[in-house]
Amino acid sequence: MQNMIYSSIGKDDRMDKQEYLKMIDDTIAKGRFKADWESLSQIQVPEWYRQAKFGIFIHWGVYSVPAFKNEWYPRNMYIQGSDEYKHHLEVYGEHKDFGYKDFIPMFKAENFHAEEWAELFKQSGAKYIMPVAEHHDGFQLYKSNISSFNAHEMGPKRDLLGEMKSAFEEQGLELTVSSHRAEHWFFMSGGKEFDSDIKEPLVCGDLYWPSMPEEELHDIYAPKPTEEFLEDWLIRCCELIDNYKPKVLYFDWWIQTEAFKPYLKKFAAYYYNHAEEWGYQVAINYKFDAFVFGSAVPDMERGHFAELKPYFWQTCTSVARNSWCYTPDNDYKSSVEIIQNLVDIVSKNGALLLNIGPKADGTIPAEDKAILLEVGDWLKVNGEAIYDTTYWKTFGEGPNNVEEGQFTDQSAKVFTSEDIRFTRKGSNLYATV
Repeated sequence: MQNMIYSSIGKDDRMDKQEYLKMIDDTIAKGRFKADWESLSQIQVPEWYRQAKFGIFIHWGVYSVPAFKNEWYPRNMYIQGSDEYKHHLEVYGEHKDFGYKDFIPMFKAENFHAEEWAELFKQSGAKYIMPVAEHHDGFQLYKSNISSFNAHEMGPKRDLLGEMKSAFEEQGLELTVSSHRAEHWFFMSGGKEFDSDIKEPLVCGDLYWPSMPEEELHDIYAPKPTEEFLEDWLIRCCELIDNYKPKVLYFDWWIQTEAFKPYLKKFAAYYYNHAEEWGYQVAINYKFDAFVFGSAVPDMERGHFAELKPYFWQTCTSVARNSWCYTPDNDYKSSVEIIQNLVDIVSKNGALLLNIGPKADGTIPAEDKAILLEVGDWLKVNGEAIYDTTYWKTFGEGPNNVEEGQFTDQSAKVFTSEDIRFTRKGSNLYATV
């Protein structure tokens, strides 16, 4: 019934969006979970998630076409004087003549085969896969009734997420997704400051809408996204839930700002109630203090905890230090470093979400593929000490004092033969040296 209701919503029909918002409220009203932190804190971390330990993150989109510096190209190309701005002028010309939207026809995914991705991820030993369904640039990799700027109507003209869902589930991999939509409020605002292709009037549904100023980004009380933007954000997130039924939905930063709080609670209640209807367990990933502790799973971006935690958590990091998406200049980590980090994280009651960046045509770079296969080879031998385990009374011993905090992976953590990490399963204690 949810899909039948949603399929009637037009791209720019405000009344239809109001109908969908009412349906969200009705779903919450009749469900066990309500849009308040006390109710949402009754959620339990899924057992499959605790057991999985290792997942794959995928940053792939229109920004994979320029493949310059990193996935923030769509923002930085409009920041005058930046490396991306200069590169864009040199390679593509004036922004008023060739803007970010003009990369969309070049994002063809002509060599993308979801079955091949699924086979590789299976060989890597990953148990759950998380494509970025919508990044800060506002281009959706799935069929959407919110905006025409999606992969089903433009670029590849394919429901890329739908193809992934089918292929991943065929291999027994859990589909999870991420939404980075919140930051789209400000992401391309630089284009309004000079003669570019970003011009008013911008309306809801446009790729560049709303491109608002980004001052005081890290003051959680300062940003004031409009009700129209926040409702659009909520509907986009619920559309993902209704149409693709992911087992986890990951939110990037900036949703911790105060304006998002009522909408976060609504989304969580809607998601958790639907999961109960579907008969399976789900989770939400968040950063900083976006959610009240216990109502979702905290994520540590490019970092670790120094000590064992009594609660389940996740690290998201990438095979490259400099970028989440593909670039020809990616600074790759070694598979040994990634395996050591996986062992350390699991010993502290965490899971590792490891990112790769496919090329615009849908091929996975040889370096990314080699790392995944080497991790998979190690897990084939040693996975017994990783999968389905829990923590022991201490996470380990040895001289390595892992630095705690986010964004601490710019240099490799040096583990020695004296560093040991412990995990437990039933009456078995595992020591990984």
